[in-house]
Amino acid sequence: MSTTPSRPTGQTAPSWRNWSGLESADGLEVVQPADAVEVAEIVRRARDAGRTVKSAGTGHSFTGIATPRHVHLRPERMRGIVAVDRDAMTVTALAGTQLKVFNAELARLGLSLHNMGDIAEQTLAGAISTGTHGTGGRAAGLAAQVVGLELVTGTGEVLRASAAENPDVLDLARVGLGALGVLTTITFAVEPLFLLRAEEQPMSWTDALAAFDDLTAAHDHVDMYWFPHSDRMLTKRNTRLGTDLTAAEPLARWRAWLDDDLLSNKVFGAQTAALNLVPRAIPAANRFASRLLGPRTYTDLAHKVFTTERDVVFREMEYAVPREAGLDALRECRTAFERSGLTVSFPVEIRVAPADDVPLSTSYDRDSFYLAFHTHRRADHHAYFAVMEPILRAHGGRPHWGKLHTLDAADVAGLYPRLPDVLALRERLDPDRVFANAYLERVLGG
Repeated sequence: MSTTPSRPTGQTAPSWRNWSGLESADGLEVVQPADAVEVAEIVRRARDAGRTVKSAGTGHSFTGIATPRHVHLRPERMRGIVAVDRDAMTVTALAGTQLKVFNAELARLGLSLHNMGDIAEQTLAGAISTGTHGTGGRAAGLAAQVVGLELVTGTGEVLRASAAENPDVLDLARVGLGALGVLTTITFAVEPLFLLRAEEQPMSWTDALAAFDDLTAAHDHVDMYWFPHSDRMLTKRNTRLGTDLTAAEPLARWRAWLDDDLLSNKVFGAQTAALNLVPRAIPAANRFASRLLGPRTYTDLAHKVFTTERDVVFREMEYAVPREAGLDALRECRTAFERSGLTVSFPVEIRVAPADDVPLSTSYDRDSFYLAFHTHRRADHHAYFAVMEPILRAHGGRPHWGKLHTLDAADVAGLYPRLPDVLALRERLDPDRVFANAYLERVLGG
């Protein structure tokens, strides 16, 4: 006996806007499905009507990768863990689950991802589809930790992919840019919950660069921040300590509030907003702020060390250059910045990643060195990014899919040797381009 699936709730909303405020859309049909069956119904209806569908979660991409044109699929009803396999050490979750919720639920189960980025607001689907990554470790990118997924294709088919079932789809859809289907569940390889010892220390530019290779060799995860207009770096070194959780020595609550809430968010946000009005004060403010940084060491659950709260809205561009070219690219960027006469109040973030086998990952088939440039949301980012981007491109840089860049389909084709495979799968799974939008047309072609 068959049953007719319930129709997902929908309404017409006046607009959608992403977190940074750079992307928006008006006059959308907003639908909130609860499962893959309802997603498939939405997709089939849109295809029949010649309309497009886009699943946009928390809107944390700076680019238009998730910007909807017609039907905005919201994932609030598709959240939570649905399966735990302790023999295989995998966990399956609904794709609309936010990373911060997933991390907390994994910790409750005594489990953890191997690595993650420093922001955890994104949905799982958005994070893997844009190539979100951390630094160091055996696998820096979230997508490299994906061992299975379920998606709804552009023809309304519910398709499952794993090493045993549709392995070609798993291979390519781990970073699929939202072009191959709507992700409904994702299965991650996990490991026992572990501790990280975090060591944060300010260093001079010269000392930090001289020690960079030694630091990345000696510690599991290394992250650095250079403060423009200064000679100062903040270095962050995270070292795995194992699974004895009784050895945790987290920051005192008052210290965590002071450093991470008050200073890093409220004070920093107010300062950078004020400096937009008097940009000539930025160099002195950066030098002063970099001198205030002091060392700190603590030990906590992995996700509490990896991720941080970010309340200050900003704009960002990030590129991955080959690891061996990274320090040269960083030096060239500093030289070009200082010659430009620009003033920038946000630090430059520096990370590294091991090569992976995900075809559209920025670290596909090569060790990578990431350089991320930020501005306050009310500062003009265009001139700053225009100075940096040619240097990164000259070194063969690949841009983060969810962060600002100017590449088009011809540029992308020269950076990703397996792009033809992705385009062929797109033709198979979404022949009518139900999942198209302006960004995908720019980077993948029409």
